[in-house]
Amino acid sequence: MLVAAATLALFWAGDGFDRLARWAAEGQRAFQNAMAGGLRAIKGGQPGAVATLMGLCFAYGFFHAVGPGHGKILIGGYGLGRRVPVRRLAGLAIASSLAQAATAVGLVYVGVLVFDWSRERMTWIADHALEPLSYAAIGAIGLYLLMRGGGRLARAVRPVTAGSGAHGHHHDHSDRHGHACESCGHAHGPSPEQAAGIRSWRDAALLIGGIAIRPCTGALFLLILTWRMDIVAAGIAGTFAMGLGTASVTVAVALASVSMREGALMALSEGRALRVGLPVLEVAAGALVALVAGQLLLRAI
Repeated sequence: MLVAAATLALFWAGDGFDRLARWAAEGQRAFQNAMAGGLRAIKGGQPGAVATLMGLCFAYGFFHAVGPGHGKILIGGYGLGRRVPVRRLAGLAIASSLAQAATAVGLVYVGVLVFDWSRERMTWIADHALEPLSYAAIGAIGLYLLMRGGGRLARAVRPVTAGSGAHGHHHDHSDRHGHACESCGHAHGPSPEQAAGIRSWRDAALLIGGIAIRPCTGALFLLILTWRMDIVAAGIAGTFAMGLGTASVTVAVALASVSMREGALMALSEGRALRVGLPVLEVAAGALVALVAGQLLLRAI
């Protein structure tokens, strides 16, 4: 994990993130122009035009996710901070990307059918209202992880600072698998596997909601254009293809974050080191998410 952190620091110091953002923005522009041609092909009834558009939308979603974005921050931070099974975190990454696509569909069709909003109006709402709200929500989730990890860390070190256990004996009761203590017959807190499932539905809703609040501007462009061209189904399908393209990146971030977390935990021994290490990771991840989201929020407002 230290090697990965050092690599990221060097990448940032060498202007790597700015170059990556420029590359991603150029890719988005190129595929947005290609999507406009694909829509004309669909309108003209050209064979294979729908499949081509779906591929272009997927690629656009990929480039959108590669650039600076809140989804990677939240998924990666949560994966580092919470011992969540990799399949569950990957599922959350996919669900959040598809929910973001659904937000775009909802915003556009409520806007055009109910309020008669223009494209500029909806883009303004996405950029100046929903984007700051999304960053604020993600910052709140980071603080939530920070506070929860801090509470767990305080509980983990309390028996040591007190000098004795609750039962008057001084051996370590922790067990990596959450089994009962042999001398007193019951478990002394959840195992990492059990802790990963605590409040999972609430955490899932927070993660998905924090990412889905802010729709992709490219999806708004596609949906409005296809509505005007009377090819609504192609626009909605393309928006969800964008979501899957975005998910291809966030799933990779989820896999990397879980690998980094498990690599760090493998260095810890059984017992107290593991019991303290888990909340320390959660505190660090929560602080990182809150800090980055706070910086993005300040830029957005």
